[in-house]
Amino acid sequence: MSAASKVAQGATGSPAAGGGFDVVKMLLEGRAFFALVVIVIVFSILSPVYFSTANFLVMASHVAIYGLLAIGMLLVILTGGIDLSVGSTLGLCGVVAGALMQGVTLKIFGSVLYPSVWVVVLLTCALGAFVGAVNGVLIAYLKVPAFVATLGVLYVARGVALLMTNGLTYNDLGGKAELGNTGFNWLGFNTLFNVPIGVVVMAAVAIIATVLLNRTALGRWIYSTGGNARAADLSGVPVKYTTITVYVLSGVCAAIAGLVLSSQLTSAGPTAGVTYELTAIAAVVVGGAALTGGRGNVRGTLLGAFVIGFLSDGLVIIGVSAYWQTVFTGAVIVLAVLLNSIQYSKRPKNAPAASSAAGAPTLPQKEPAAKLN
Repeated sequence: MSAASKVAQGATGSPAAGGGFDVVKMLLEGRAFFALVVIVIVFSILSPVYFSTANFLVMASHVAIYGLLAIGMLLVILTGGIDLSVGSTLGLCGVVAGALMQGVTLKIFGSVLYPSVWVVVLLTCALGAFVGAVNGVLIAYLKVPAFVATLGVLYVARGVALLMTNGLTYNDLGGKAELGNTGFNWLGFNTLFNVPIGVVVMAAVAIIATVLLNRTALGRWIYSTGGNARAADLSGVPVKYTTITVYVLSGVCAAIAGLVLSSQLTSAGPTAGVTYELTAIAAVVVGGAALTGGRGNVRGTLLGAFVIGFLSDGLVIIGVSAYWQTVFTGAVIVLAVLLNSIQYSKRPKNAPAASSAAGAPTLPQKEPAAKLN
């Protein structure tokens, strides 16, 4: 190896530069996992019922809601955006699913239509995709800032849910065999190899999102848009299409979360999902993603969701006041953002662009055009 190569290797922070194992880097990059281990150990000491298979499965079913929202939020944040409407989308989709399960009155024919559960699921996911598409169009084509656009949609979706129900809740969504609409509670109460179906659904969505980010062109477009949207656009990346797509996917994830939550509660209310958007953002941040975009992965986001969920449930089990739970959750978010700043500020100045950082696949570089003589 030449002297110049050795100097370059040392400047990029390779093992040759340090000559040893970087403990600080390991702790920073694996902080969500270590935090989860600490939470389990501490609450297992404080409560004899915390460390049990039954309790872990119950907590995991709660985490499934946060995890589904967080996966959709991750896709948006990777592009440098934000989606404040996921909580309201969850509530609206749950209400629409509840209304469909109660039956659709056809006044023209003088009858009531009871759609099957799969039809309800598909229509609810389509509604979530529509809400996400509205967000995407406002941001990509009408140039409305993501914060403002999704905040407006948050209020619209919540208002529509309240208007549909007049502030009331749809109860008893189990359906009836004679009407052919049973099975809605399957998502909330059934298990697969003793694992709640909601957790299985979250795992399936996580696998799909991982493949999308790491094995498809859309995944590379998402990372490059978050790294530098202007440069990505000049490189031929369809930035507007990518932006709309991630918001649509976020809306679908929120709709699935709404279905799972309504099934677990066997009821659907217009106030479901209030402040869940903040929990989803917290899970993404705790998982190591950068709010500026271009950095993050599904694995870290799921760990962040488990950290938030296990912490909240642990505080409930040991009898901590709900007010203190809010304080602890806020402290965790602030600490996670601080650690993110420390981690990413340590990247050398001559390191590759953000799109090649922390789990982001790199775009193929174009060869420079030949000079004309």
